[in-house]
Amino acid sequence: MAKLSGPMLPPQSGGAAKQAVVLLHGYGADGSDLISLGHHWGPLLPDALFVSPNAPSPAAGNPFGFQWFALQVDRIAGRIEGAKQAAPVLVEFLEDLWRQSGLTAADTYLVGFSQGAMMALHVGTVLPGPLKGIVAFSGAFVPADSFPAGDKPPVALIHGELDQVVDPQLSLEAADTLAAAGYDVTLHISRGVAHGIAPDGLDFATAFLLAQSN
Repeated sequence: MAKLSGPMLPPQSGGAAKQAVVLLHGYGADGSDLISLGHHWGPLLPDALFVSPNAPSPAAGNPFGFQWFALQVDRIAGRIEGAKQAAPVLVEFLEDLWRQSGLTAADTYLVGFSQGAMMALHVGTVLPGPLKGIVAFSGAFVPADSFPAGDKPPVALIHGELDQVVDPQLSLEAADTLAAAGYDVTLHISRGVAHGIAPDGLDFATAFLLAQSN
């Protein structure tokens, strides 16, 4: 099984990490794409370790980037099959992180963008321990076979209204599915925004993280 690695930012407090924020990039990008969120959130979460692993395989459409799973003509079938195949690699990464840092799932946020958001939701909703929270930017929910088993971390869904890469309707559907399963889920639609993280969406995610950290 592939081992994940990527950029990491230590806690700004200078002490031992009390929280972990795992940042999962989108298709064709790499860990450096989202580690900037660590620079943004670091002063607000000074005891947090930020880590942004590269996805497990090179992206077919971008030789310099990585993918959690390959894109297929049938995007729905591709997401279901791909997320299931990639999940064990991400779970192993999280378990290694917790073992090495002394942290637990309860100390950890999973934050993802696009394909990374799909992985954050797919894995984060079926881990044996409750995460501190899940933030999914521009993603979709691909339930694991065991969903809705396990603990229910709070979830924030954020999507651009004009996203033509991942339909924003998928975040609305994710919110309905998660709420019906008993999750505390909030949804923010960034008006006039395409496939990306807009300032208002970032502010929404920041408020969510800070609310869970108290």
